[in-house]
Amino acid sequence: MTNWVEVCAADEIDEEDVIRFDHEGRTFAVYRSPDDQFFATDGLCTHEKIHLADGLVMDDIIECPKHNGRFSYKTGEAKGAPVCVNLKTYAVKVEAGSVFISLA
Repeated sequence: MTNWVEVCAADEIDEEDVIRFDHEGRTFAVYRSPDDQFFATDGLCTHEKIHLADGLVMDDIIECPKHNGRFSYKTGEAKGAPVCVNLKTYAVKVEAGSVFISLA
């Protein structure tokens, strides 16, 4: 069973940007791509647990603000040192102007 949780209004995330979302003791990062799609990952870098929402989004990459490790926010794949552990990703949907992530 899918547990959809409302994150925010879709217009609260600019294109090529990321926001932090905390829910039940967990932190997530929710992204809006340049082509207006939404994605979600765990919100902390797998290297040193820094909040990714403070990082830089470029195309489909999130760069950690501390050591500049890079991940694909679409797939969670670690793309650049010092990160070597992928991020967990979550399904996202937009309904009635709101962004939801699946915590199944």
